[in-house]
Amino acid sequence: MLHLTLRQLEIFCAVAQAGSTVAAADAVALSQSATSAALQQLEQAMGAQLFERVGRGLQLNAAGERVTGYFRHLRGGMEALNRELQELREGSAGRLAVGSIMAASPGRLTQALLALKRQWPLLSIEVAVDTSDRLLAQLQDGVLEVVVGRPAGPSDADHRFCSLDDEALSIIAGCSHPLARARSVGFAQLQAYGWVLQPPGSPMRALIDQEFQAHGLPLPRGLIETGSILTTMNLVRNSDLIAVIPQAVARDSAAHGMVRILPYRMRRNLQSYGSLVRRDRPLSQAAASFLALLHGQEPPPASAP
Repeated sequence: MLHLTLRQLEIFCAVAQAGSTVAAADAVALSQSATSAALQQLEQAMGAQLFERVGRGLQLNAAGERVTGYFRHLRGGMEALNRELQELREGSAGRLAVGSIMAASPGRLTQALLALKRQWPLLSIEVAVDTSDRLLAQLQDGVLEVVVGRPAGPSDADHRFCSLDDEALSIIAGCSHPLARARSVGFAQLQAYGWVLQPPGSPMRALIDQEFQAHGLPLPRGLIETGSILTTMNLVRNSDLIAVIPQAVARDSAAHGMVRILPYRMRRNLQSYGSLVRRDRPLSQAAASFLALLHGQEPPPASAP
């Protein structure tokens, strides 16, 4: 049976990230010699060498790559637990960190958060809005407890996924854009304008790339890439740029006269989004209540802190 300490776990992750014991020493507040010694003790305990020396640095080998996945999960869980215990010690009602993609924000997410706030008036809530891939990384590290987004793939065994809704996409422009009042728009007409797109790696960006490929066209030059819906909206409203955003967000913004939805239909929709939580971590009571409200269920009663 392995006997490992949380300090060893922290040191291993620091060396894996920094690529050397010298750089990792600052991160873990140890001397370089103490960091190297702790790493050697860990490798002895594991019964395997975890790094290969490359020049003056260290690089994870095959065994180290396997170990780092398990260790990051453990570290994320411990960080989440430490935060919860600190909240209890301070006598607060707790804290909930939620991540969400843009599509859920106007409707489901807002309604669930407001209902949760009525049930837990003193609960501190942090909401991060980003792409699914970035939110899942924060879920892995224990920064977020719940994500409203898409799983990494059909074989994503780390997360429990519960579907909420499909997501269609819309192409938007400013209200004074030359195409704003067109009755129909062809894809070729869109090429005359600059584009604001999500960064590569997100499901939405992958779908947009496929749309260009289907028309036999390369991506436009001079793209502006951002995961921020606020930045996207401001750019589009104050220029002739066009952007692709979730249909639910586009309709809400168009209803308030902020943008126009161009009459072009994307060939494909994104896969369903839903709630994602880690399978290997227990949910806080606040997170369980939020999930119930998000999915239109009766939440469990809130207990006193």
